[in-house]
Amino acid sequence: MIRSDSSPARSDNEQAGFSLIGFMCTLVVLGTAGMLALRAGPSVVEYWAVKKAVVAAAAVAGSPEELRSTFDKLAAAGFIDSVEGKDLQITGRGKDLQASFAYQKKIPLVGPASLLIEYRGSTANDGSEKAAQ
Repeated sequence: MIRSDSSPARSDNEQAGFSLIGFMCTLVVLGTAGMLALRAGPSVVEYWAVKKAVVAAAAVAGSPEELRSTFDKLAAAGFIDSVEGKDLQITGRGKDLQASFAYQKKIPLVGPASLLIEYRGSTANDGSEKAAQ
């Protein structure tokens, strides 16, 4: 059967989907993202633990010394080693204490390459977010 129209006939050999190179590139991107997530994941979980411990210590403390002491106890119980009570910046007096922290975490990746993450947090942000809601 001969086609009379001028459009080229679609060959049965044409295929749709991923090419081998496209598949390999996708694997490289997903592998790199997975490696970063596996390496940085524990550091992010530790940051959440630090933030939770600072908020809890600020909620029960009446003085800066008590806040630092309470944080050190919570940090020991939560296996937090990136921040200590002496690293907290504390402002305010009495029940209006505000604590903040900042630290860096260097995560080795491959060879000389590493990932540097700067963490910071404060109890002042939590109060304003809760008041706005």
